[in-house]
Amino acid sequence: MSKFPEVQGGGSLILAWQIRDKHVLVVGGGEVAAGRILHALNADARVTVVCPAAGLNEEVAFRVSEKQVSHVDRNFQPCDLDDADMVLCAIDDPEASTQVWKLCKERRIAANIADVPSECDFYFGSVHRDGPLQVMVSTNGNGPKLASIVRKKIAETLPRNTGAAIENVGKLRKKLREVAPNPDQGPKRMKWMSGVCEQWSLEQLVEMSERDMDRVLTYYESGKVPTFQEVQK
Repeated sequence: MSKFPEVQGGGSLILAWQIRDKHVLVVGGGEVAAGRILHALNADARVTVVCPAAGLNEEVAFRVSEKQVSHVDRNFQPCDLDDADMVLCAIDDPEASTQVWKLCKERRIAANIADVPSECDFYFGSVHRDGPLQVMVSTNGNGPKLASIVRKKIAETLPRNTGAAIENVGKLRKKLREVAPNPDQGPKRMKWMSGVCEQWSLEQLVEMSERDMDRVLTYYESGKVPTFQEVQK
């Protein structure tokens, strides 16, 4: 048996794609488009929806009226791609969808054509969200409903307040970088933060106050990871 992991082809490269302030073009305004729009807005993207007003469903029309997205009231035209960083196409017209896909390929713009796995640079998985925590389940386009079922089962096993614990860990990391800003301290910072996450329970991390964080940080220089009880003294 090899000492190295076996290659399992046929998968996708699962990434957390940072699209803050990137321009996402959504072609279509129905139920599927609404879900795509919400994903993009949750990632702080700039979203433009191209769709005749008559084709907007209630949710998309709400996003438009609240100016959460920009709206182009007509069918897609090639010029819509001029400054797009990503394209999400969700229309009930296979021929028009394929044309969008081909244009995106010519311009090297990452695209997802809803319900056509062969015309997708990436897939949308089923996502569980709890504050900063995001857990995605992907079936690589084979079974979206099964992905949803698996995601729900995983979510049921997670402790409550996991998101709040992660938020506090993020605050502590930020404070630690202020205490130890030098790049050469990176390995020590990572090891020490790992120790905090391993030694403190999720419940204790949730209860960690700003005062607790400041007290925890007084132990960093020595390399010691204090217990929750030591910090509370």
